[in-house]
Amino acid sequence: MSTAPQVATHVTTAEQAHPVVGAATALLAAYTPGERFLATPTRTLLTDGVHAEVPHDERPLPERVATTLAAARRAGINEPYVVGAVPFDHTAPAALTVPETLRTAPPLAADPLIALPTETPDPAGWQLRPVPSPEEYGAGVAAAVDRMWRGDFSKVVLARTLELTAPTPLDLPAMLQRLARRDPNGYTFALPTTPGRTLIGASPELLVSRRGNKVVANPLAGSTPRSDDLAEDVRRAAALLESAKDLHEHSVVVDGVHQALATFCTDLSVPPRPTLVRTAAMWHLSTTVTGTLTDPDASALELACALHPTPAVCGTPTATAREVIRETEPFDRGFFTGVVGWGDANGDGEWVVTIRCAEAEERGLRLYAGAGVVAASDPAAETAETGAKFRTFLNAVGVEL
Repeated sequence: MSTAPQVATHVTTAEQAHPVVGAATALLAAYTPGERFLATPTRTLLTDGVHAEVPHDERPLPERVATTLAAARRAGINEPYVVGAVPFDHTAPAALTVPETLRTAPPLAADPLIALPTETPDPAGWQLRPVPSPEEYGAGVAAAVDRMWRGDFSKVVLARTLELTAPTPLDLPAMLQRLARRDPNGYTFALPTTPGRTLIGASPELLVSRRGNKVVANPLAGSTPRSDDLAEDVRRAAALLESAKDLHEHSVVVDGVHQALATFCTDLSVPPRPTLVRTAAMWHLSTTVTGTLTDPDASALELACALHPTPAVCGTPTATAREVIRETEPFDRGFFTGVVGWGDANGDGEWVVTIRCAEAEERGLRLYAGAGVVAASDPAAETAETGAKFRTFLNAVGVEL
């Protein structure tokens, strides 16, 4: 870790009226494993080097981050940012750093070059192992539904994983290219979490952003797979908007976000009905919640920690849902269903729900996908939904489930 004063180099073009063609895709192309890449609908970020790591201790995470950013500013970094990931378990160590150098560009979706195709991945030689098996996952969903009918809790999000092993070392830059170009309007990331391990993915879901006193959250809950047939794709989207099960699941999440933000915001605006958000693989019910911050010292990360975990990734009541997750899922979620993002020393930032992702090591990938389980859930349908969500990442490596 560097202790000498560093001056961050910023190529900040996100506010320009006419973004430079190729600026964002140049940062995407410049990514190398070990650095941190993050693309959002407002900007593209690429780090180089580590000035400081946010420590893990008994202090609240927002306090540790604020202290680290203040120290970086005193050390000579004029506009320090923190970039990285926070795990699902808030007691586990986060992977947040202040980079030595941060390059920024406009959003990927504003760069015309993002439409250029990437090389087709070679699917040969991959080995797949589901953990748990689809049958075991369905049984876990059925058991949760039975408990809901007994009144134990009202929702839980249950996940499963796919372990993929490649015959040769992984090409993370190529995977990142395919993820970003397939869904350029989303949130694409590649971030080291521990030595030799990278969190990589393309999430559709903004947990919360803060810019000045303006706060935005965009909870997603209720999903259906896309179809290659246009008429069927439209039918599925229309059916999702009318699905009583999915609308109930969505309302639980929106209510949770509303209650959490009410502590920090005035003028909260919550639309009465959701709209649709689409990715290349899925349709999602979406609600954009906006508000005005009452406490100027409340950072975007503090808001994110107050919201996390929402019922969209855990369930409700939260404590009971966490316990059901621990009892049912035969793996540690790690950074899956945590948050990834950036924050600055002024408290502004964007923090995203860590879904549609994988943890990558030398030749291995662990993919994660979850589904919201409510009393009306069908185990076979929830298993199919998680399979559809795997498609986001499977397409990036050329593997069929």
